[in-house]
Amino acid sequence: MILTRERHNGETELLLGRRSGGHVFMPQKYVFPGGRVDRRDGFAPLAREPGSEVMGVLTRVLTERRARAAAAASIRETAEETGLLLAEPRPIEKPSRDWAPFAEAGAAPTAAPLQLVTRAITPPGRPRRFDAFFFRADAEHLHGSTALAGSGELEDLRWVSLDDAHGLDIPMVTRFVLGELSEHLKGKAPIRWARPTRSGLALEEL
Repeated sequence: MILTRERHNGETELLLGRRSGGHVFMPQKYVFPGGRVDRRDGFAPLAREPGSEVMGVLTRVLTERRARAAAAASIRETAEETGLLLAEPRPIEKPSRDWAPFAEAGAAPTAAPLQLVTRAITPPGRPRRFDAFFFRADAEHLHGSTALAGSGELEDLRWVSLDDAHGLDIPMVTRFVLGELSEHLKGKAPIRWARPTRSGLALEEL
């Protein structure tokens, strides 16, 4: 999840956190909040579903339920790792443990504000691989407290400008995503993805 907000001078800043040194994968790297999709995410109690444009792109490569689950997972993982709730005031009946923080805040997760920025797949041959979709949401859609207090999986959570983000210790994929985000912030931009090939990464429209 790429959470963004606007500074008083009109500059956009985004939220990054440093992965704990105990992680085998990308330790000490600054990354966006996020994580693995769970099967339960397909049944998330969303107040509003992802927009038709987002779903239209996602369902080119995913089933509708899997697309919904990917969006829900980004919201759930962001809440777990940062304490921030992308949500709307609405009760959740019989909330599962995954969505307890939302229910306690009297809100339900909402996927309507999500915009799809890009997708990235790790090249073959790496010891750990991922197939990740990167969503963006404006911080104005957060519900409740905006204090940063996650599970500890991400340390040194901080809001930084795009320029400052490039100065942090970030992995190659995050640097790629920042470039795609920059284009989207300028206006309507194609949703591209980084596809591994024998000669390197190829950029194609999703």
